[in-house]
Amino acid sequence: MKTLLTIPVSSTQEEVVSMLRKVGAVKTDGHFVGTSGEHMSVYVNKDALLTHPQETSRMGELFATMSKDLPIDVVVSPAMGAIILGHWTAYHLLRITGRPVLSVYTEKDKNENQMFKRDYDKIVEGKNVLLIEDTTATGLSVRRSLKSIVEAGGNVLRACVMVNRDTKNITSEAVGAPLSWLAEIPAETYPEDDCPLCKAHIPIHTTVGHGKKFLEKQTR
Repeated sequence: MKTLLTIPVSSTQEEVVSMLRKVGAVKTDGHFVGTSGEHMSVYVNKDALLTHPQETSRMGELFATMSKDLPIDVVVSPAMGAIILGHWTAYHLLRITGRPVLSVYTEKDKNENQMFKRDYDKIVEGKNVLLIEDTTATGLSVRRSLKSIVEAGGNVLRACVMVNRDTKNITSEAVGAPLSWLAEIPAETYPEDDCPLCKAHIPIHTTVGHGKKFLEKQTR
């Protein structure tokens, strides 16, 4: 099943996609399982990016430049992959604006919710927040993190993702806060019980994404 990857063009878009391709983070023509459990043929492996400090720093700089005019106090990122991006974003916000900016993160609980631990909710309380996420295909992690920020008393000024894989459906209205993204890499997603990749018997990738966990669940 050949994937035709048509990517929109803009200066930031081109730079982000170029960086991701350079580090081998854009995977196509495969069978991948995302964080949400949905299946897809295109996958952005942020782990490949995070092993390259220079490119990761630049990604944080792009996030910071996009939000430099907002009075951000704290950057929040959902665990795990977005934590490093959030730290770099806070660093570059401080460098660009001269304002002190902290960086904290949410972690999954047993129900897969993104919750504050380590007393990070106290740092977010009463503060202006920028939420940073790596990629999104369903917006689930963004929504769960936003919920925890609001419950902690934080004021979400913007949510921003590195790659939005479904700009038609993952919007500000869909996640419940102003949403921006650095790049768009379209990726059609399928529920596990109605996946054409499964029906075509295309093997699930187990070294990136959540394919290994999915297959282990199927054998129980």
